[in-house]
Amino acid sequence: MTNKKNILVIGIEPTLIDFKDPDYAAFPNMDAEKVLAGLNAAKDSLTNNGYDVQLCLTDLGETAESVVQNTLKDKQFDCIVIGAGIRTIAGNFLLFEKLINAVHVHAPQAKLCFNTKPTDTVEAVQRWI
Repeated sequence: MTNKKNILVIGIEPTLIDFKDPDYAAFPNMDAEKVLAGLNAAKDSLTNNGYDVQLCLTDLGETAESVVQNTLKDKQFDCIVIGAGIRTIAGNFLLFEKLINAVHVHAPQAKLCFNTKPTDTVEAVQRWI
């Protein structure tokens, strides 16, 4: 039996992001490879800090809500991180709202936390766990 806290990190599948879209102008020179590297680095950092971590990568809205709901039905999470790529991009506002409501319904026991970039994900989790 493990006492590790279960962490879910929700983000957008990087290959689906149009980095030329004006909403992403605040992130110059960003691409899918860099985003995926950041997600994996955050996962590794959380794992190295003793957490059991699962990434949940979604599309931009068509199936995102159901993907998150299904993930939440499979396992109970102690903390859920919704990445900055969902929260801070104006065009993703409705996606963020849908995901917050899915988490609220399917994981009401989980703490929610928010990072500002992949490198501060551990700190975001540690604020609540």
